[in-house]
Amino acid sequence: MGSDTSSLMLTEELVRLVERTEPDPGPEVGTIEHSFEDFMHLADDLLTEYSPDKLWVFAYGSLIWNPAFDYETVVQATAQGWHRSFCLQLTRWRGTRQLPALMLALDRGGTCVGNVYLLTNQDHKAQIVRLLEREIDANPPTNIPRWIDVAANGNVIKALAFIADPEGPAYAGNLPIKKVAWTLARAAGHWGSSAQYLYNTFTMLESCGIHDESISELQALVAKEIIDLSNGDPIPKSTDTSILPGK
Repeated sequence: MGSDTSSLMLTEELVRLVERTEPDPGPEVGTIEHSFEDFMHLADDLLTEYSPDKLWVFAYGSLIWNPAFDYETVVQATAQGWHRSFCLQLTRWRGTRQLPALMLALDRGGTCVGNVYLLTNQDHKAQIVRLLEREIDANPPTNIPRWIDVAANGNVIKALAFIADPEGPAYAGNLPIKKVAWTLARAAGHWGSSAQYLYNTFTMLESCGIHDESISELQALVAKEIIDLSNGDPIPKSTDTSILPGK
């Protein structure tokens, strides 16, 4: 097969070829799990910074296809100054110590089109705590909550979003797209494969009428990687440091 991937699509059938679960290795050495009290304090800090009458959440990845909240309204929205990026390197969830995963966060620069959700009129603090428990990685975190402005239906809405801290220990921004594709085709953890995560994100974005050119290019490259794997190139079982930032 040539290098042209323009006609390739990541399908459920291709994802099944690499789908698997791996044992949960637990937190990395040097990190600790956040406690419930940690999340309560962080929610208090967020609500001190901005106390909304209505709680909006900006979703750009898994929160679109697997929301962690009840909501009243969802509309398409644009976040200026941010872009959707596989810039979080995780050694749990959809990866392992031996083969870390890459997952989505908002990274600085560009534009991101996603969905903004108006959460039901309940206890905002409790809703935020549930989001923090789901979205924040190990302590110290790299995927951090922040209030950002998004444009929706001609209005500017302040919404809670999760962004990548470039100083965070799990930050892996600016990797070449072929390295990202190599990783997503192979990494899996106790939540399943990275390929499944990409497939769910790509198909849901398209079904919402959101076309992200970089995600479209990436899913085609991952499809090609999986096809190559199915032709005999084994999934690595040992550490491959070529996917680490700066390699």
